[in-house]
Amino acid sequence: MTILDTAQLPALRVAGRTLVPTAAMRSYWALAAERQAIFFRRLRGEQPPWTSNQVLATHRFTNAYRASDRVSQYLINDVIYGAPTDERSTVLRVLLFKIFNRIETWRFLEAAVGRVTIDTFDAAYLAELLDARMAQGERLYSAAYIMPSPKLGATRKHANHLRLLDELLADGTVDRVLETASLRELYEVLVGVHSFGPFLAFQFAIDLNYSELFGFSEMDFVVAGPGAHDGIAKCFSNARGLSTEDIIRAVTDSAADQFDAAGIEFDSLWGRPLQLVDCQNLFCEVSKYARVAHPELAGRSGRKQIKQRYSPTSATLEVGYPPKWGLPLRAPSLRQRLEHDAPTVQVADDPAAVGVADLSPYPESAQHGLFDLP
Repeated sequence: MTILDTAQLPALRVAGRTLVPTAAMRSYWALAAERQAIFFRRLRGEQPPWTSNQVLATHRFTNAYRASDRVSQYLINDVIYGAPTDERSTVLRVLLFKIFNRIETWRFLEAAVGRVTIDTFDAAYLAELLDARMAQGERLYSAAYIMPSPKLGATRKHANHLRLLDELLADGTVDRVLETASLRELYEVLVGVHSFGPFLAFQFAIDLNYSELFGFSEMDFVVAGPGAHDGIAKCFSNARGLSTEDIIRAVTDSAADQFDAAGIEFDSLWGRPLQLVDCQNLFCEVSKYARVAHPELAGRSGRKQIKQRYSPTSATLEVGYPPKWGLPLRAPSLRQRLEHDAPTVQVADDPAAVGVADLSPYPESAQHGLFDLP
């Protein structure tokens, strides 16, 4: 990855201030391009190693596009499009899956009760099932997000979260979600739910927006998480006091010019440019990357090491995206999933020649691959 000096990158101005990039900002663009290149190498069926960059080869990083990550792919292709149902049930399914954010927990619940809908959702019974799973030593939650427990009277966190979902169905919150007219409005309904918080509410809004229930642009609105705040502090020496969200928008809007000026070739997601949520995530990833590549940049967190190591597998990478995006790899229909008749992904020179991703069943070995969230 050849990276030019930061002086050659186009200037970014936010609130009348010209941002001063550091060496980490050079790495930001190179990280985005190389991580996307790794994604396509895996999709083509190439065998590891997929990169000569030792930081990326030995540590876990998310994809350049959030929707390409393992958990997002499962949400899109199994939770949303793999089991089409009524509108309120779709909202319930997305929130239930994302609260735990763990594929194994979701599979366990659906194996026990069948397809989760508002008619089959029984908070007390699901809590008993998860009690038993915990007693067997199984984890219920992903480590990707810190999920605080709502105070709803239960002893265990998972029981309180299930009671919370019951409450959202009963108090009209789910109906208000369905009535929203923008990504910001969707976020504002979710951030009003006790225990969610701003960053989680934004992530859940993005997850719901993958469905056909909403048609909001991912360029409408963004909320930065702690990792992005740390990454921006490492990428710009004079960012303090500026809106993190304004910086993310300026970076996203200038991405094509930045790649060109740096001499970095970026292969987009079949013409879909990086969105606000993707560039937010990349700031989180460059925050981690800089701990090894630029240890002299302290940032805000003070962390010195990347915890999660990565060991490549040869598992076939299979992906599908929301049909409304118009990409060649679309989420499979329920009929395709039930009949197992979707063709296996093969990347052709002509993207239009690529078939629908075969995601039934999702390979167990792929669940522990490159796409875990940090």
